[in-house]
Amino acid sequence: MDRFAFGIGWRLTAILLLMGGGVAVYAWAHTWPVLVPIGAAWLVLVVNLYQFVIGVNRKLIRFLESVQYADFAVSFRTDNQLGPTFQDLNRQFNAVLDAFRQARAEKETSLHYVNTIVQHVSVGLLTFDANGQVELVNQTALRLLNSYRLRNLSELETTHPELATQLQAISGAKGPIVYRTPADDELSIRGTAVQLRGRYITIVSIQNIRSELQQRELDAWQNLTKVLRHEIMNSITPIVSLVGTMRDIVETDLAPVAESGGGPVMVDVSDSIADLRDALATIEQRGTGIMQFVDAYRHFTTIPQPVLASVAVGALLDRVIRLALAAYPHCPIERGDVAASLTLRADAAQIEMVLLNLLKNAAESMERSPAPQIQVRVEQSGGQIRIHVADNGPGIEPEALEQIFIPFYTTRKTGSGIGLSLSRQIMQRHGGQLLVESQPGQGSTFTMIFG
Repeated sequence: MDRFAFGIGWRLTAILLLMGGGVAVYAWAHTWPVLVPIGAAWLVLVVNLYQFVIGVNRKLIRFLESVQYADFAVSFRTDNQLGPTFQDLNRQFNAVLDAFRQARAEKETSLHYVNTIVQHVSVGLLTFDANGQVELVNQTALRLLNSYRLRNLSELETTHPELATQLQAISGAKGPIVYRTPADDELSIRGTAVQLRGRYITIVSIQNIRSELQQRELDAWQNLTKVLRHEIMNSITPIVSLVGTMRDIVETDLAPVAESGGGPVMVDVSDSIADLRDALATIEQRGTGIMQFVDAYRHFTTIPQPVLASVAVGALLDRVIRLALAAYPHCPIERGDVAASLTLRADAAQIEMVLLNLLKNAAESMERSPAPQIQVRVEQSGGQIRIHVADNGPGIEPEALEQIFIPFYTTRKTGSGIGLSLSRQIMQRHGGQLLVESQPGQGSTFTMIFG
């Protein structure tokens, strides 16, 4: 028998028997004092029955309080002897609490994992509410702000007087703000606002762009120095060698003739003079090459700002392809379909220069190809326009692919090394990009991206 039902049954039976016994005793004795012990026993049974019945309610209250206050260490097992119904109820209560306990453990693990990542990233992270109360800040942000603790944005007023106001208004800014610290560091600060449970939280990222810019500047100068050293040494080394050869010719062949005054030691110096002419011609050629190199560098550093206007893409490609075919008739150029209404905002002259340079490079790379072919096609996706210039030439080696946009780097003996770097600079000034994809033996594809 279910012990809970049995417990209720015998208590109700005892209460009824006491009530009947009390009536019988009163009818026999006709006096109230004899009913006091029976009434006391009856009251005890009623109270016991009440507590027994509301035990389930107390259990429900304990369970709901455990869920409300996240106290999942509670266990329900004390009344398992009251029958299978209570055993099932306790089992379900414990299963629910175990599920909550596991969910909380997983949440704490995930939170610890995310917090560890946040604390170890090299970008400063900061979150705060509408009142400026800081909810999260990592060590990088504290280091960049020169602070050991930050609980409210108002605490920044002593070390960074203007920064607190800028941070409060950063969520409405269209782009990053640049803040110069008292230590003369430049911080790039980006922010966005999110709504969490009806509250607006601002998330801010902080980066020290001065050190990054300095490192990039140093890398750029090192790359440029390598190329300059390579080009200058290529010109100076043969010049120095030829000067030494010319000195030997003068001292060995010509000096004795001059000192003899045309006497018996006179020898034929025509070969020596021819060698001197060749050496001087080579020196002149290499000197001219250095001058052209310096002039190319001057032009590279003085690109004018583009004058933007609406340019019809189809007409632009037609003009450039006609020029390229006239210069390189051996290399056919296939142009893909372009909508007549497709236009872009650009400086037509500068973009023509980029396209001509890409077509020139493609044609020259396929001078020895049996069936050269260049394809020019246009793609429009969203707000972007992409112009692809693809060839079926020998492709670019991986080590060269990483350096072809460095100024004055070239893989051809007759190249200046400024074409691609100049083209990328023009695209950047148009707010676009110039990318390349290539595999040795499978051709190359250069992509101009606008928008």
